[in-house]
Amino acid sequence: MTVVATNNYLASLLAGRPQTAPSPLAWFDDLRAHAVDRVGALTVPTTHDEEWRFTDISPLTKIPFQPAYNAAQVDPEDLERFALPEAGARLTFVDGVYVPQLSFNNAGIEVENIADGLNKHGAAIQAHLGQHAAFDANAFAALNTAFLNDGALILVPRNMTVAAPLHLLFIATQKEAASYPRCLVVAESGSAITLVEDFVALQDGAYFTNAVTEIAIADNASVNHVRVQREGAQAFHIANCAVSLAHTSRYHSVSIAFGARISRYNLNVLQSAEGAECAIDGLALINDSQLADTHTCIDHAKPHGTSRQQHKCIVDGAAHAVFNGKIMVRQGAQQTNSSQSSRNLLLTARARVDTKPQLEIFADDVKCAHGATVGQLDADEVFYLKSRGLSDAAARNLLTYAFGAEIIDRIPVASLKHHLEQTVLDHTNRLS
Repeated sequence: MTVVATNNYLASLLAGRPQTAPSPLAWFDDLRAHAVDRVGALTVPTTHDEEWRFTDISPLTKIPFQPAYNAAQVDPEDLERFALPEAGARLTFVDGVYVPQLSFNNAGIEVENIADGLNKHGAAIQAHLGQHAAFDANAFAALNTAFLNDGALILVPRNMTVAAPLHLLFIATQKEAASYPRCLVVAESGSAITLVEDFVALQDGAYFTNAVTEIAIADNASVNHVRVQREGAQAFHIANCAVSLAHTSRYHSVSIAFGARISRYNLNVLQSAEGAECAIDGLALINDSQLADTHTCIDHAKPHGTSRQQHKCIVDGAAHAVFNGKIMVRQGAQQTNSSQSSRNLLLTARARVDTKPQLEIFADDVKCAHGATVGQLDADEVFYLKSRGLSDAAARNLLTYAFGAEIIDRIPVASLKHHLEQTVLDHTNRLS
């Protein structure tokens, strides 16, 4: 089934855009207006588009999602299982609407709703909002920008190290609702933070999350970015994240995808100055008929950059995983050192993965490598564990758990790491 190449569906989503009062900042209204124009000119991507050829999102267009205008009432006790005891701040959004009563900030920096920070930090926001996550040719990023109102704003002052993680909690509570989470992080030179983006659900019906995150990392600054997608089983989740790295800055990302009927995550990292570093780790653990697609691009635009990427998929049932990882080394980006690995574990004969690691190199003094593997559990490893007294099922479950836990172990938040490891363990224990 293929989506008809019209913009009727996007127009129907845009029609639910609430009427908002004009902002005192003309540039903010202009940004949203430009995004509305782009939505009108773009179409829903189909499997005829090269970047979407393995990912059929036509089921999304069968449901007339509309935004939630008000946050549903959420019992604080329902959030306890998502809480991070280590967090120095938490911003909570319910169906895309900021809820201050469920939020707190003890981090000592600006962690607040974008709508509240516009007047105080207009210049800092204008310099970055909508400037990194390009939306001229991206229908979903344009749609998110058209709905800009609530969102997470994190401003890290120069030379400030924030030890406690900052938790952004996005909660879905309403069926057939669309939400447009937005996050802007500006880390000034010499600063360091750990950020957790967490997408969760309190109901099992179909809904649509369309998220955009922009992260600007200045000279010698560092951002640890943990992204956890554990949406409901019938959800649709499409997200775009754009990261800009300045001179000798560092970005480490761990992205985990467990939930959603169909999910797509686009991560674009631009090394815009010399000596930038990034490490990207990802894990998709899916079953039944789930589809999880991860597209990444690491753009080495300047010399002496380094990058490392490892992406893993565990695919059970009749699920389908997609990975497309591009590493671009531009002309003049000499002394680039980059490696990429895609490892995929198929647990059934019906499980499927499409993986495409790719290098585009236009410089001649570089070290670049990539590779991909797709297979089932190693028979020799299973035999070894069985020879030590484990049953066949226990041996397979242990190997599957170890395969996924390698990525989760790189999360620098102990309580979250433990919870996600338990999720993987519970999944392996259900394997036949």
